[in-house]
Amino acid sequence: MTINLKLLAGQMVFLFLVFALALFLSAGTLAWLAGWVYLVLFFSFVFAITFWLFRYNPDLLRERMTVSRSDQKVWDRVFFALLQVVFLAWLILMPLDAVRFHWSQIPVWLQVAGAVILVASFPLFFLTFRENSFLSPMVRLQQDRGQTVVSTGPYHYVRHPMYAAALLFFLGTALLLGSGLGLLWGLLLACAVAIRAVLEERTLRAELPGYDAYMAQVKYRLIPYVW
Repeated sequence: MTINLKLLAGQMVFLFLVFALALFLSAGTLAWLAGWVYLVLFFSFVFAITFWLFRYNPDLLRERMTVSRSDQKVWDRVFFALLQVVFLAWLILMPLDAVRFHWSQIPVWLQVAGAVILVASFPLFFLTFRENSFLSPMVRLQQDRGQTVVSTGPYHYVRHPMYAAALLFFLGTALLLGSGLGLLWGLLLACAVAIRAVLEERTLRAELPGYDAYMAQVKYRLIPYVW
């Protein structure tokens, strides 16, 4: 199967518009340097990883372009939809906080640190994509794709490196955009990610051969030596 380029382009444009409109409509201005820096950094990575997948792992790209599948777990359909709502609310909250109403006062040096943390999440995201060809956005057993346990690369250290990278992404985004409330809301997102990791593991233990042994080998879910 070939990649539907029109669908891919449409999804990329839609994602950019969601982020841009959520940020700048809430800010009430286009004159927001941190917002532009964030969009440039994040979407440079999004375009880069999409191009890499298109060239080296189109099967995974097709999987990630799929909105839903019949074998996706019912609980995950609900959970993922709620997570998207919470994430969108987070994007709207941060410019309201940092720009429109100035509820938070984050110093510039912390915003720069946020940019560094955000960029630091990108290599971990990439290594996870490179190592795991079954990195579906949906919780499902990918029998159609011959899913097996992945235990190499970042999976040698934590069982959910994608979610670990997401924690850095949440922290870096809130700091870069200068939102203290974004940091607090990011904790809610982090808790949601942690809950999904636990629920996802229950599915993998029950349905994916060898996952029990992998869990015994790799003790930590998201942060080495912590959890």
